[in-house]
Amino acid sequence: MRSVTALVRVVFNIGGPIALFYVLRGQGVSDFAALAVSAAPPALGAGYTLVVQRRADTVAVFVVVSIVLALVTSAIVGNPRFLLAKDGIVTGSWGIWFLVSARGRHPAALVFARPLMEHVKLFGHRSWDDLWDSEPQFRRIWRVATVMWGIGLLADAAVRLAISYLLPIDVVPAIGGFLYPVTFVVLQVAGNIYFTRAGLYKLLGARWLQDHGGRRNPDQLPSA
Repeated sequence: MRSVTALVRVVFNIGGPIALFYVLRGQGVSDFAALAVSAAPPALGAGYTLVVQRRADTVAVFVVVSIVLALVTSAIVGNPRFLLAKDGIVTGSWGIWFLVSARGRHPAALVFARPLMEHVKLFGHRSWDDLWDSEPQFRRIWRVATVMWGIGLLADAAVRLAISYLLPIDVVPAIGGFLYPVTFVVLQVAGNIYFTRAGLYKLLGARWLQDHGGRRNPDQLPSA
């Protein structure tokens, strides 16, 4: 159920603004107005989390603040490209957060992966808290993975900022939307390769390693 909810949110926050932008442009709405209105879906989603669910979500606050600042700045400067650059700024901020968190007790990659992986039946039942406290290798794996994601997100942000100012405005939202799954798939594949070689799945007591005498079956590797 959580995975379905997460998928709906992704479609709403990424696909919604893109579809709305092109519908409005097709009706002859200006670049700035179309971009401003198409920023509504993610802002509404973040507002719902903060107001209706009354949940203190740092991500939701960041999304709302970034959208408001982009709208105000674009209106003052009179350049809609600030609104296009917003996605790059947000992604870059995530990348910086990943890098900063890498040396702490809660690396960002671990924070996101833990709810998806810790209780998966393919793995053993050892507590991740115990693994973190007793296994230096476990800590190193998640710190390295967090750095990998941080660098990947910063690279994604750089591309977004570049296309925001170099390409025609009407093509940027489509390219930016396409970039999300590309970045995610590349980082997921690189992450799984690293996890396998670094021994994460062995530390987690992966059953497919036990069932095959320690030999990995690549088709059975889970996603982080």
